[in-house]
Amino acid sequence: MGRQWWIEALRGPVPLLEAARASSFQIILWVTLGFVLGAVPFAIIIARLLTRRDPRQVGDHNPGAINAWRSSGAVVGLLAILAEGLKGWVPVGLAYWVSGVSGWALVPLMMAPVLGHAYSPFLRGHGGKSIAVTFGVWAGLTLWRVPLLYGALLVVFMGLLRLKDGWTAVLGWAVVTVYLVWAYPSLPAITAAVLNGVILVVRHRGQLRLPLRHSHA
Repeated sequence: MGRQWWIEALRGPVPLLEAARASSFQIILWVTLGFVLGAVPFAIIIARLLTRRDPRQVGDHNPGAINAWRSSGAVVGLLAILAEGLKGWVPVGLAYWVSGVSGWALVPLMMAPVLGHAYSPFLRGHGGKSIAVTFGVWAGLTLWRVPLLYGALLVVFMGLLRLKDGWTAVLGWAVVTVYLVWAYPSLPAITAAVLNGVILVVRHRGQLRLPLRHSHA
């Protein structure tokens, strides 16, 4: 009984059904909303409103939540992380759980916020590394499962194994993808996971040219 319970809990409901339940209008509407929300640079907006600082002036100069934390402190950073996650969770979660969008239609919907964040038209095609929005997108489908696993992997890889940021993000997602093959064995789910991984690789490609781990010096 106990073992069966935790296996079912880890697998959860399979959200990406093979048979789609969405009209073309619904798909276009949710994909458009997802891309626009993803493109809004909430980290920049929050940091400027609260501290008049620009996250792009620190770190690797990307407009993401981590640089908002570095430039403006923990409160602003946490607000930025929440906002960046919500712009993935809102369109995906509402589309699936409220509107009943499913099947292959969810794949472009899931990628829309990630791509909008990574290549924001509001920032002339520039954007962030897409980690926070990835958390939100997959929380919209798997609830706590993927966010909890990916978050734990980031902590282990970065904090304990001392892997660099880019390697942490990409290798952590590779493990998540393996988990999804077991927990959500549907072609749409695996396709979305692979595409998400490709975006993470592209957005971290500069860091992936560096050594895997931080030196101990």
